[in-house]
Amino acid sequence: MNHDQARRYVQDAVQQVVPGADFTGLAPDANLRDTFEMDSLDFLGFVEALARLSGRELTENDYPSLVTWHGCARLLESREHVADGRGSR
Repeated sequence: MNHDQARRYVQDAVQQVVPGADFTGLAPDANLRDTFEMDSLDFLGFVEALARLSGRELTENDYPSLVTWHGCARLLESREHVADGRGSR
């Protein structure tokens, strides 16, 4: 997966939790939770959606990397695809 694909997964996952979320002009290091006003349950939904869409296993240990758009994309790029049928995009 390249960086642009990873960023697209992040956008799609955020939009599943925050419909209509606009990434226009969003800095790569902007805090996603603050920007899109995600509470803890929203953030968990985002992480689950991101794992499902990307086919990457994401755990609680990954949460610090999932705070920014750039951090999410870098983490996704570095992970192996989980061969369970997820991420069939």
